[in-house]
Amino acid sequence: MLEEIPATRPETPLLDQIESPEDLKRLDLSQLDELARELRLFLLYSVGQTGGHFGAGLGVVELTIALHYVFDTPTDRLVWDVGHQAYPHKILTGRRERMLTMRQSGGLAAFPNRNESEYDTFGVGHSSTSISAVLGMLVAGRMQDKDRHNIAVIGDGAMTAGMAFEALNHAGHIDDNILVILNDNNMSISNNVGGLSSYFARMWASKPYNFIRKGSKQVLSRIPPVLKAAHRAEEYMKGMVSPGTLFEEIGFNYIGLIDGHDTERLVEILSNIKTLRGPKLLHIVTQKGKGYLESENDPFGMHALSKIAPKAKPVSKPENVKPAPTYSQVFGQWLCKMAEQDDSIVGITPAMGEGSGMREFSERFPERFHDVAIAEQHAVTFAAGMACESLKPVVAIYSTFLQRAYDQLIHDVALQNLDVLFAIDRAGLVGEDGPTHAGSFDLSFLRCIPNMLVMAPSNEDETCKLLTTGYAYSGPAAVRYPRGKGPGVVIDPAMEAVEIGKGVLRRKGRTVAILAFGSMVQTAMEAAEQIDATVADMRFVKPLDEELIGDLATSHQLVVSIEENTVLGGAGSAINEYLLYANYSIPVLNLGLPDRFLDHGKIADMLAEVGLDASGVLQAIKQKLAACKIQSKVS
Repeated sequence: MLEEIPATRPETPLLDQIESPEDLKRLDLSQLDELARELRLFLLYSVGQTGGHFGAGLGVVELTIALHYVFDTPTDRLVWDVGHQAYPHKILTGRRERMLTMRQSGGLAAFPNRNESEYDTFGVGHSSTSISAVLGMLVAGRMQDKDRHNIAVIGDGAMTAGMAFEALNHAGHIDDNILVILNDNNMSISNNVGGLSSYFARMWASKPYNFIRKGSKQVLSRIPPVLKAAHRAEEYMKGMVSPGTLFEEIGFNYIGLIDGHDTERLVEILSNIKTLRGPKLLHIVTQKGKGYLESENDPFGMHALSKIAPKAKPVSKPENVKPAPTYSQVFGQWLCKMAEQDDSIVGITPAMGEGSGMREFSERFPERFHDVAIAEQHAVTFAAGMACESLKPVVAIYSTFLQRAYDQLIHDVALQNLDVLFAIDRAGLVGEDGPTHAGSFDLSFLRCIPNMLVMAPSNEDETCKLLTTGYAYSGPAAVRYPRGKGPGVVIDPAMEAVEIGKGVLRRKGRTVAILAFGSMVQTAMEAAEQIDATVADMRFVKPLDEELIGDLATSHQLVVSIEENTVLGGAGSAINEYLLYANYSIPVLNLGLPDRFLDHGKIADMLAEVGLDASGVLQAIKQKLAACKIQSKVS
């Protein structure tokens, strides 16, 4: 239920009057709390219809209103880190009527998108990029003689990444007009938001204080020992009532802590900050899910919201029938079982523990569970260090986030041939979250790395078997699996390893041999039924089952590869390389994701769009057979 915010309700809702930030600026300051209430109601309604990120947006309603009220967007550059919290921003910048298309094919993107609105100054999806981007905009504006404000809004989780601190350090060195707003929704520090800290925050943002601060430093600069003493005294004063000393040392004027749900106070402080020059960091405290009690009580579980479906009559289900697990849950169950048998196994994740299915592991083996926050590079090298000391680290990470640790994967793990297992979730298309979260490239960027074992399971049982194979392998190994549920194959409790580099025939046919990888095996089976084709579940991308490929190339007239990975440099390319090297002369058809970024939508619809559903595969094979003048049974 939504909190009631006492207010005098206007006859025409305020939100209905807002088509752009210019309309927002016409409101009286006293009307902003009512606008915040209406914005929360609309956000709850719209996300309930479309699904999407929820808690973060509720937490920044007042901040979003204050920023657009005070600053001249989009002339002033405003960048939202990650973008989970950008839904209120979209609503206030002319997209309210399209919010019900969010995350749907042809509709609004789940994150800020430069192609969608001039108010989305930087496209985001991965965290911790906002400060770097805004700093680049600042320098570009300076070179173009444009005097504008540059604002980055970053959460406390995103601030844990090294990239954020690299940008902060650079910003302090440049010493120009940048404002970083640290949105801190960690409830453990909310107790610090009281009268004293709020008083000091207002003082540090005030014009008189900053005038005296700047002027005194100019005067005292002629007496270095006195200036040093004054600077140290200022640091001690701020350090006693705030955590801002680190930012001050980097070169920022730290202002905080501020109640991020006090709209009038935010407007006051932002208006003062607007007059200040140089790097500034405003530290606000918010409550994730603010205003929606279920989200306030469970900020993690309500980080995102599924569609609110109409109530339906309960359907009787057979007794003792459990719902099919997701691939993430399959991994989590496997990890727990292996941890029971081997004390050297440790689980590592860069803030993806829940999404990767590691909750049970974290509860049962807390001393062996390490969530290193949003720090993918650190996660991989951290695992490498553990492997040096004879532990067996398992890194659970989304495909799209492994990209951020590519250097560490090569230099710190593969080059040293260290015993690290990567459980790569969300491989392939991910649907509504769009191209920033799609795992479209991992087969391509993994298979070119020496010492890597690369596997793609086709179902739940194969996932466990290949994870066990990677666990038993002495060296870096990767198992990639898609988002969501598999075909429902029962898992063999033994979870035995398979022979490395050996695929398995799933169907024997003639003329056409389909070499399928991972999630595409089921699709290949459906298409094969129509043309009596052979289907091989390849299992391994590296090393390939060269013997199986050779046998199929000898006994068939067309080889087809199919993968849910970019076709450029992927598993199909590996097959081509082998066939060319071994002097096989046979037509080959490579099917996979095209050489472009795919917009958001339903996964099934996206696969159909690029011809990776059964009918698309069948059509592509028919066209290839016709082009090669090969006769085949086609039903």
